[in-house]
Amino acid sequence: FSKKKYSTSVILAGIFGITGIHHFYVGRLTMGLFDLGLFIATMYCYINNHLLFAALFFVIDLLHTIIVTYLLLIGKYKDGQGKFITFPGQEV
Repeated sequence: FSKKKYSTSVILAGIFGITGIHHFYVGRLTMGLFDLGLFIATMYCYINNHLLFAALFFVIDLLHTIIVTYLLLIGKYKDGQGKFITFPGQEV
């Protein structure tokens, strides 16, 4: 089992999900950079009035965040070392 706290991971994913902060917390640097990149691309396109691209990047980022948050909630998400981040009392 992972040493990363379940509650911290879920809260970070729920509040800062589209920025990828939760990935950095659990040790998944590549996934964190991917999420952060999508967030920056969304903001860049939005600020420069490229709304179609902004919407596309946002939808991809949002879907990814929803999937990861769901996996965290059910205890099926792995940290950077390949160990499950489990909720209290979960048996794998």
